[in-house]
Amino acid sequence: MTLKIFRAIIMGPPGSGKGTVSSRIVKDFNIKHLSSGDILRSQILNKTAAGMAAKKYIDEGNLVPDDVMVNLIIGELHPLKQNWLLDGFPRTVPQAETLYQKEPVDVVMTLNIPDKIIINRIKGRWTHAPSGRIYHTEFNPPKVPGVDDVTGEPLLQRDDDKEETVNRRLQAYWKLTQPVLDFYRELSILEEFKGKYSNEIWPHVHKFLSTKITPTQYTEYKGFS
Repeated sequence: MTLKIFRAIIMGPPGSGKGTVSSRIVKDFNIKHLSSGDILRSQILNKTAAGMAAKKYIDEGNLVPDDVMVNLIIGELHPLKQNWLLDGFPRTVPQAETLYQKEPVDVVMTLNIPDKIIINRIKGRWTHAPSGRIYHTEFNPPKVPGVDDVTGEPLLQRDDDKEETVNRRLQAYWKLTQPVLDFYRELSILEEFKGKYSNEIWPHVHKFLSTKITPTQYTEYKGFS
């Protein structure tokens, strides 16, 4: 019996825990996780037509046009014979519209964590640059504030972790993404998960997906008869 492939998209602002939730989905439901960045690099490396078209724009320092990106993503998705979870795409309404026409998704999951929580979480990160050790003023503080536990050398805060940078990235995300979310909401396939932390959101995501992926699909894709 041929089973219907379950197609899903996960969305969420930077710092929302999207990577953590995605890894748990892959582990518990055996869904193939695809990120738009990985797909882009793969298609360029394999010198596909879509990959070469995208590379031309990238080499010129330009954004890859919507139609090129959609063809590139669809080229990766279409041959798949298993459940998949797409991450990092679409980013615009035209991309979402074309993707839905050619590879209609079953559900779009969006992680909605208050911006203030994300800002406080990220701005607390401090890094020991030579080793890459990461501390957090609240969750994993150094023994001596501002100093690496091992070497005693000073810790630095990356530009990406500074409050003003995080706030700017969040504003850009919502400005770009809200119309895409509205598009999926109108299709009645948007599922929103609200919370402060990944561990708070995850049980709800798991429960929801358990209603969408049947036990038959789950066991068959896990490799059992």
